[in-house]
Amino acid sequence: MSFVLTRTRRLLPLPSRLVQCHNIREDHTARSGGLERVVSAFRSVCGEDGVSLGEAVREQHGKDESVHRCRPPDVVVFPRCVEEVSALAKICHQHLLPIIPFGTGTGLEGGVGAMKGGVCFSLRNMDQVLDLHQEDFDVTVEPGVTRKGLNSYLRDTGLWFPVDPGADASLCGMAATSASGTNAVRYGTMRENVLNLEVVLADGSIIHTAGEGRRPRKSSAGYNLTNLFVGSEGTLGIITKTTLRLYGVPEAMVSAVCSFPSVHAAVDSTVQVLQAGVPIARIEFLDDVMIDACNRFNSLSYPVTPTLFLEFHGTERSLEEQVNTTEEITRANGGSDFQWARDAETRGRLWKARHDAWYAALALRPGSKAYATDVCVPLSLLPQIIVETKDDLIQNRLTGPIAGHVGDGNFHCLMVLDPNDPDEVQRVHLFTERLAR
Repeated sequence: MSFVLTRTRRLLPLPSRLVQCHNIREDHTARSGGLERVVSAFRSVCGEDGVSLGEAVREQHGKDESVHRCRPPDVVVFPRCVEEVSALAKICHQHLLPIIPFGTGTGLEGGVGAMKGGVCFSLRNMDQVLDLHQEDFDVTVEPGVTRKGLNSYLRDTGLWFPVDPGADASLCGMAATSASGTNAVRYGTMRENVLNLEVVLADGSIIHTAGEGRRPRKSSAGYNLTNLFVGSEGTLGIITKTTLRLYGVPEAMVSAVCSFPSVHAAVDSTVQVLQAGVPIARIEFLDDVMIDACNRFNSLSYPVTPTLFLEFHGTERSLEEQVNTTEEITRANGGSDFQWARDAETRGRLWKARHDAWYAALALRPGSKAYATDVCVPLSLLPQIIVETKDDLIQNRLTGPIAGHVGDGNFHCLMVLDPNDPDEVQRVHLFTERLAR
């Protein structure tokens, strides 16, 4: 038996095992007659090459990186502009066909699964950076533009977009899921960095949440429609453009690794660093199980104890002050001397190890599956919650490496399990229920 974590954080059983993509569902044939009547209309909008009924293409668009099994759509369309998205949506609306937007498929929640069949809108062909305003620190992009792609485009401008969920995700998809990441403690999540959205509604209407062509830094006039759609996960409309806030590339960046004798000492240090007003750019927690997994997966040699990955941004002078304050706090909590990563290549290896945590956890038990959890609590409660979570995992003989953006009170327990072991699945089920409470 498998399960999904719903919006209410309750775990619901699914009538199937955790398996890889299934073939075409049995009821596809029954629906195919109705689809044939609209496929020609789809092709008239985006051409022969813009519509696919192929099994392999549909299965590719029926799952993401999550544990959940493939739920392929009945047809995949590849629009090239907002006008085509609108025209296709009108056809779907007329024929009562479900619409599933698809960006890069890097999610971990199964959100792209076509639970009731329907039409997948694959937005990869809309991949233009449309408007860059360097003096205003903002840019407008289409759904096919990824986080790394945008920062590559910005390389010679002195600007960058810092929200970093790890995966090279679609920026419009990141807006749709209100993505966060390792830099959120300094720069905020997508919710704080989206200025405007162009959205195609279910009936094909096109709206601009802050007004067409507008790029306001703030506004108290009218409804805050932008934040309504940020985090809506494709349920309210298809995001076809997003206008993003940019930042100046810091004069200096330096990263460090610090090991601690206990989980409590590491998390207490995090809270105290933030209470001291240090404008730290990243502060990531990895427990002993996770740091061991990262060492093995990335050929590293960090001590296998609770660990903080830290990064500081600013001028050379401000970095010195930030680092001195942070070192005083970590030493007072029993932390080790910092292991530094000063150049871009070394910092890249360090943060690649953190971003590879999902795959490192899976590698602990080859052939297993991983199930992601996501917990956010008030910062003052974070030390207690992580310690209790670790105790729960040990008592119930579960493999659940912990990593988290602890600067935001957020952590992930990556449950690694054998889906064919009913007893382990049940123990994970009960653990995640306790974790959600």
